[in-house]
Amino acid sequence: MTFNSLHFLIFFPIVVLIYFIIPPKIRYIWLLVSSYYFYMCWNAKYALLILFSTIATYLCGLLIHGIGKSWSEKKRNRFGKMCLALCIVANLGVLFFFKYFDFAFSSLQFLCGRVGIHLNHPEFDILLPVGISFYTFQALGYIIDVYRDESRVEKNFLKYALFVSFFPQLVAGPIERSENLLQQINKPTHFDVENARYGLFTMAYGLFLKMVVADNIAHVIDPVFQKYESYHGMIIVMCMMLFAFQIYCDFHGYTQIAIGSAKVLGFQLQENFKAPYLAGSIKEFWRNWHISLTSFFKDYLYIPLGGSRKGRFRKYVNTMIVFLASGLWHGASWAFVIWGGINGLYLVLYDMIRNVGKGMLHKLKIDTSAFGWKVLSRLVTFIFVDYAWIYFRAGGLREAFHIQSSIMRDFHLPYLFSETCWAIFGSYTTLLVILFSLFLILVADYFQYRGLDWKKAVLDQQIGYRWFVYIALLFMILVFGAYGTGNEQTQFIYFQF
Repeated sequence: MTFNSLHFLIFFPIVVLIYFIIPPKIRYIWLLVSSYYFYMCWNAKYALLILFSTIATYLCGLLIHGIGKSWSEKKRNRFGKMCLALCIVANLGVLFFFKYFDFAFSSLQFLCGRVGIHLNHPEFDILLPVGISFYTFQALGYIIDVYRDESRVEKNFLKYALFVSFFPQLVAGPIERSENLLQQINKPTHFDVENARYGLFTMAYGLFLKMVVADNIAHVIDPVFQKYESYHGMIIVMCMMLFAFQIYCDFHGYTQIAIGSAKVLGFQLQENFKAPYLAGSIKEFWRNWHISLTSFFKDYLYIPLGGSRKGRFRKYVNTMIVFLASGLWHGASWAFVIWGGINGLYLVLYDMIRNVGKGMLHKLKIDTSAFGWKVLSRLVTFIFVDYAWIYFRAGGLREAFHIQSSIMRDFHLPYLFSETCWAIFGSYTTLLVILFSLFLILVADYFQYRGLDWKKAVLDQQIGYRWFVYIALLFMILVFGAYGTGNEQTQFIYFQF
């Protein structure tokens, strides 16, 4: 069941209606049942994996919390570390088997083949469980917080199970912290008209991002990437620029629907994006892109490795480790690892030359607060980010290298303005829909970047203006939204992670 399906259109109102009818004390049980049903619509068997992760981290939390008072501090610490280590190994072991075993064995098989050793690849008939990386990290974040004494242990198993499986953010985030979501689960919510209005409007905006923008772009660029050898390099450049917006609108669209549906139920999820393509530097981009994952790696990997506390060289090593791990988290492919490595390298180089760059700008008397400089810095940042997306989109190293070779061979900027290049859109209607939609998104992002809640501003308008926006948004989704063959829904990109 996906957010842009008819199934969800029926499922969600039923969940909300029953949730607010039944007694507040048992509402979390209804949400738990609904969340497991939501996930089991993909593959019922894989609900056992969520249950395993839930039980393992729940019991570990109780063990860490219940360590004997009479024990010495040294013994308690040793026992707590052992419990935490076993829990992390068990959860990451399941994640490794389902997501990384084939990749790891294929890499080992290749290396052994280089020295004349042949390995037979074992055959496993398994599919990657939807959202396994997200709920695994969310559960691990809880148990690490409990071990650090930064979060209260949850003794009610069903409430904790709901924390791990809460359906709005179950399969693609945002990755929630226990101090936020668990605390809300422990406080029964009541129906609020303002929450419902804001949540439904947010969900509609998410569907607009997904169906009108991301899916229309996909219909334009997917045929090009499937036969990239047949296309001019500058057409691929055009498609890479469009892909940057496709993945943003696809993932941001999911997050908006997740936040909106939770809001209707009275829950507040964290924002996962803050106008990332308006960032003026790589560092700012990564503060504003996939915020929940970035903060997870910062708190649970970068800082434990030493962060920036052990010298500049160690800081750069830690940065590279974090981004290589982030690349691997996104997919079991060396292309994803290199994508992460490129972004890590960007941040290292940015930190190395930042002070020198400021000195040069001062000597050249360049005003960094000027409009022209802000536009240039954002354009340069987008170009660097978009280059790295090649490895994300290509799906393999060979394809990524071939795409780069094609771009370098045919690089000729004026070709971007040729009729042949723009012909990939197929029709003027598709072109205008995409361009106009991107303009609206950039306007909305600009308000968000400036710290303004544009959705609240719309909802505060008089009824005539509000309903004009509602009807226009619904019209765009119904008339210009892209659908698959036979009008079925299209999957969200981040479901594969």
